[in-house]
Amino acid sequence: MIGSPDRSKRLAWMVLLCALCVGSWEMLWLTPPAVVAQEEAAPEAAAVEEMVEEPAPKKAKKDEKAPAAEGHSQENIVLWVLRISGAIGIFIIILSCYFIQLVSRLFIDIRPIVAMPPELMDDLKQKMDKRDYKGVYQAIKEKDCLFSRYASAGLAELSSGLAEARDAMERTAEVQVVEMEKKISMLAVLGSLGPMIGLLGTLKGMIASFMVIARSDAGIKPAELAESISEALVITFMGVALSVPAIFFFAVFKNRVASMSATTMFAADEFVRKLANAAKAAAKAPAAPAPAAAPASKPA
Repeated sequence: MIGSPDRSKRLAWMVLLCALCVGSWEMLWLTPPAVVAQEEAAPEAAAVEEMVEEPAPKKAKKDEKAPAAEGHSQENIVLWVLRISGAIGIFIIILSCYFIQLVSRLFIDIRPIVAMPPELMDDLKQKMDKRDYKGVYQAIKEKDCLFSRYASAGLAELSSGLAEARDAMERTAEVQVVEMEKKISMLAVLGSLGPMIGLLGTLKGMIASFMVIARSDAGIKPAELAESISEALVITFMGVALSVPAIFFFAVFKNRVASMSATTMFAADEFVRKLANAAKAAAKAPAAPAPAAAPASKPA
C-alpha cells in the first residue's frame, strides 16, 4: 500500500477505536421508544386509576402482569440486539469493525499527496534547475512513493530510449494498480457477503418462527413468534447495513485509484521526458575550447 504502513495502521486503529467508543456510548444509553412512552404515560395512568375504581380481581391481575411487562420493556436495546441476532449478529459486528478499520486506512493511504509528496516534487525541480542529475536519481531512490516507482522504472530504461522508458513505466503502473485494487477488493467482498449473511439469518429466523407455530398445540404464543421474526429482520438489517456502505466505498476507492494512477503516470512521464531532453542537450553542447599555450620565451 502507498505510504508508511506502520503509520497508516496506527491511524486506522485509532479511528476504529474512536468510532467504537462513540457508538458504544450512544447505544448503551439508548432505550426503546416503548419504554419512553410507558414512562411518560405512567403518571397519567396512575391519576386515572385513582379517579376510577376498578374491580378488585381485575386490578390484581393488572398488578401481577405489570412487573413482567416492565422488566421486558426495560431491556437495553444493545443487549436485545445481541441476544436476538446471536452468533451471526456478532460475526456481522466483527466484520463491521474490520470494515471501519479498512476504510480508515484506505482514506489515509490512497491520496494524491501520498502518491506524489510535495516535498519530493519541489526537491526534484530544484535539482533539475541546477542540473544535479546525480542528486535527482538519488532523491528518487530514497523516497518510496508511487511517483518514485514509476520514475525509477523509466530511468532504468532511459539509456535504451524514451520509448522503452515509457513502456517500462506503463508496465510498472499496471502492477501498482493491481496491488492497490487488491487492497480495496475486500470492500467488494464485504458488499457481497453482507446480504448473504443477512439471508442466512432470515432463513434461521423463519425456520424458528414456523417451529413455534408447529409446536403450539394449545395456541400460538405471540411473544415467541415475534421474537423469531425479529431475529430474521434484525440479522437481515445488519447484513444490508454492512453491504451498502461497503459497495459505495469500493466504487469511491476504485475511481480514486484509477485517477491517482493516471495523474502520477502523467507526471512521471513528463519528468522522464524532461530528463531525457536535458541529457541530449548536454551531449550536444560543444566542448569548451582548450586554453592557448603560452609563447616560449626567446633566449637573451
